[in-house]
Amino acid sequence: MQKIICEVLLITGLLAQDEFFEAGYSIGGYGELHYNRSQAGADAATTKLDFHRFIIYYGYAFSEEWSFKSEVELEHNFVHDGEGELELEQTFVNYHTDRFGFQAGVILPSVGLINEYHEPPLFVSVERPEYNKYVIPTTWFGNGAAVYGNIAGIHWRFALMEDLNGDEIGKGIRSGRDKGYKSTAYDLVKNISVYYTGVSGLRVGGSLTMNNAPTSAYFTTDADGNKIVNEADTASVGIQLMEVHAKYDANNIYAVLELGQISYEHNPLGYESSGGYYADLGYNVASMIGLKGKLMPWFRMSNYNRGNDDDSVDYSIQRFGLSYWPHPQIAFKADYGTHKKASDDDAKTQINIGVGYNF
Repeated sequence: MQKIICEVLLITGLLAQDEFFEAGYSIGGYGELHYNRSQAGADAATTKLDFHRFIIYYGYAFSEEWSFKSEVELEHNFVHDGEGELELEQTFVNYHTDRFGFQAGVILPSVGLINEYHEPPLFVSVERPEYNKYVIPTTWFGNGAAVYGNIAGIHWRFALMEDLNGDEIGKGIRSGRDKGYKSTAYDLVKNISVYYTGVSGLRVGGSLTMNNAPTSAYFTTDADGNKIVNEADTASVGIQLMEVHAKYDANNIYAVLELGQISYEHNPLGYESSGGYYADLGYNVASMIGLKGKLMPWFRMSNYNRGNDDDSVDYSIQRFGLSYWPHPQIAFKADYGTHKKASDDDAKTQINIGVGYNF
């Protein structure tokens, strides 16, 4: 009798486990509201109040190893007449174990600190650092697949994704993202990344991303109207993005450094390179004044150039701010800074106030 009872309990446990995975739905998201004020010299100030992003995550766990994950984003509250954006930023099937994983669908390349993990409470400023817009084109996503793994605190990932659009590459690669819409796969973006997290609060890593992005001249037409591949080098734009990054967030210290460089071949604007950096330094003072949560004054220095040290696309930024996290997933932020183009006499002064969340 005891044996029968044990077998019944075992079968019941297995059935309950199967039921758990059948009901393995998950939902999450993030969002951020921004107030922005900008003024250059004696010009009138411009102000904007914008719910910049509203994102919903939806997932389903088939088993302990197999799952589905997705992310849908609405930018600027609505989409109408070319304003606002509605995007499917991620949707993929995922296989995951403690040491190895696989993804296929709409994915993100592992490049920099903010492209994969870009929820507002994860960075100190109201807006994302401009480095993560004009050097690394955050958020960069597209159709593809990736394998990844880790051992002893060393994480690696290799992704193959849709091509960039060579016709749209110029002042950086941001406009070359096809975002999964009728994308091509002639050469494929290759993204290789590695980072280390073996010390509490520390992440140090880097990545290499390459593509020969096809242009509209990639195909030519023969006398019979058939498409043939144009073998000329100028039929594609070669890009190579190398970046390194480091972040330490522990013992009340917050420090970030990101540095990246893009090399081009046959850039439509004639640029051979672009790149830049930013560095953040902050300190959590909440415990000094008996405040719950985290209160951090911080300072940022940054410079980026969108092409060949051209003064008309070279920018220097200095910014300081105060950010408060009453809960790790809620952040209130305010910052002030200057944004100077090398070719201009006057710098823009900017004031930003925002609130962001993720769940």
